[in-house]
Amino acid sequence: MSSKHTEHSSYREKLIEHLFVGELLKISWQKGDCQLEVAKPEVDNSGYDVILEANRIVRHVQLKASYVGGKTARQKIHVKLRDKPSGCVVWVYFDEESLELGPFYFFGSEAGEPLPSLENAKIAKHTKGDSDGHKAERPNIRELNKGSFTCYESASEIYQALFGEHA
Repeated sequence: MSSKHTEHSSYREKLIEHLFVGELLKISWQKGDCQLEVAKPEVDNSGYDVILEANRIVRHVQLKASYVGGKTARQKIHVKLRDKPSGCVVWVYFDEESLELGPFYFFGSEAGEPLPSLENAKIAKHTKGDSDGHKAERPNIRELNKGSFTCYESASEIYQALFGEHA
């Protein structure tokens, strides 16, 4: 991956978030209802990056991003997400050059239902070890393999997954 993606990773993370939210807002606009509401947490300690509401469904969404062709096979998920209404994870893939979004990987339940159990998910460890090289566990973080996610090819499909059949 190019050094720009590594050097400016926080910039890229925000950019992908804005592009994703923009796609969802565009879908809401095109549907003619303009019902999608978007909010951001002031403090990031419960595992979600954005709150989305449409069709009386509130989603606390943890966003992840990877470029198409990347080798990332798992994501770290915050366990507090299970305490939020319809908590879920959306893993957005994007084209490295054009930044076009898709596909979208979804970990969550149907609209209105809580996050699926993380009981059997592996407890994540810190990426850096202490002075002895020991990598401590992160008790509030679980690792989910890509196979735990459902793939949606389009923003319209992920919108429907987030907000239900009539979205």
